Amino acid sequence: MSEVTQPAGASGRPDGAAAVVVGGGLAGLTTALALADAGVRVTLLEGRPRLGGLAFSFQRGELTVDNGQHVYLRCCTAYRWFLDRIDGALLAPLQDRLDVPVLDAEGTPGRRLGRIGRTALPVPLHLARSLATYQHLSLAERAKVGRAALALKGLDLSDPALDAQNFGEWLAAHGQSERAVEALWDLVGVATLNAVAGDSSLALAAMVFKTGLLSDPGAADIGWARVPLGELHDTLARKALDSAGVRTEVRTRVTSISLNENGRWSVQVPGETLEADTVVLAVPQREAHDLLPEGALDAPERLLEIGTAPILNIHVVYDRKVLARPFFAALGSPVQWVFDRTEASGLREGQYLALSQSAAQDEIDEPVSVLRERYLPELERLLPAARGAGVKDFFVTRERTATFAPTPGVGRLRPGARTKAPGLYLAGSWTATGWPATMESAVRSGISAAGAALGALGRPRDHLFDVFEEAA
Repeated sequence: MSEVTQPAGASGRPDGAAAVVVGGGLAGLTTALALADAGVRVTLLEGRPRLGGLAFSFQRGELTVDNGQHVYLRCCTAYRWFLDRIDGALLAPLQDRLDVPVLDAEGTPGRRLGRIGRTALPVPLHLARSLATYQHLSLAERAKVGRAALALKGLDLSDPALDAQNFGEWLAAHGQSERAVEALWDLVGVATLNAVAGDSSLALAAMVFKTGLLSDPGAADIGWARVPLGELHDTLARKALDSAGVRTEVRTRVTSISLNENGRWSVQVPGETLEADTVVLAVPQREAHDLLPEGALDAPERLLEIGTAPILNIHVVYDRKVLARPFFAALGSPVQWVFDRTEASGLREGQYLALSQSAAQDEIDEPVSVLRERYLPELERLLPAARGAGVKDFFVTRERTATFAPTPGVGRLRPGARTKAPGLYLAGSWTATGWPATMESAVRSGISAAGAALGALGRPRDHLFDVFEEAA
């Protein structure tokens, strides 16, 4: 049996508390960095051959491909802190001001393009001009959207009753037509919640809209990586871990954890047992359930009740440029959001588009040939320049358990960072962060787990980002 160790003098820190973080996604990366920054000796264990969890990149010939398109908002203050911590903020810039082109495939010529944007006016006036001119809704529908937004702004997010309510039913009760739900509420909600309004908890939906659209004029400005995600969440993250003195082991799967008689933890990996004062399980909920020792949670079976939802990503490489803007959202089509990934992928000729299809339960297992027959004509409907363009490559990436399902009642199933076992903590976007399953939620969970662990160890926590900070 060996203790979590590092080469003598590697970090310049005296010997002291040792921690093992299980999982190298954003939650685990955040936890490891936050613990190491407080002087804890950390070993990070990841079963995959890379870091970054479900926000990663891979090679396909000469292309560097993200498994899926990930974005964040200006209100995602914890993820922005993480980008700063790994020196990656300049590689994933934010829009100067929210601007979302929305193309209606069934719109009449000259009225196919609408926009969702904001001004610098105070909330809620910052959205007034955009709503007043949003041509995908009638004047009556726009007025009702405004009234529903004000009602949403008045909801108390601390009210536990919201968790059991259905967002779709709430919208209907507040006068929202099917068209309004499609053209506005689901346009935003499906991308952030990975569920349509009728399958979403009112608590999570209200959190998304209140924080993103109704907290600060710039809260919903969109940011995304202009480089492959692996450059951020693997390359730069690994560099930050190394600089902080973290021992990082990939291709290392934990088989069990147990509490010793001396009050320390044993973490079993193939061929080695690590001892530590603190263990953080930053893995998906089902994996966490299987690793939890008896008595760590009052009702561990609740973790298995947290459902999952898939995301399908469709990748198309054309022989010419067919899209002039960096991204757009679509209506009247199975296409949801389309991003230009040409430069980030390293493509030298033509254009590479990535389609992000959330809440894809009906399509996640469709053959590539079927998806090709469905989506190439849809892109031609939306983008006239694609008509006649050559398709050099068409492929699909699938994340069948991309997020937890934000169904009504899910809030009561999500555990906090602390367990009943001393020195054992949980992290992951599925834990009780108050956010849906986003990169922001993952980072917040890591900060919460690190904060709880440092408090128990008597270590300073003033370097940690305040996860309760209001949106910037």
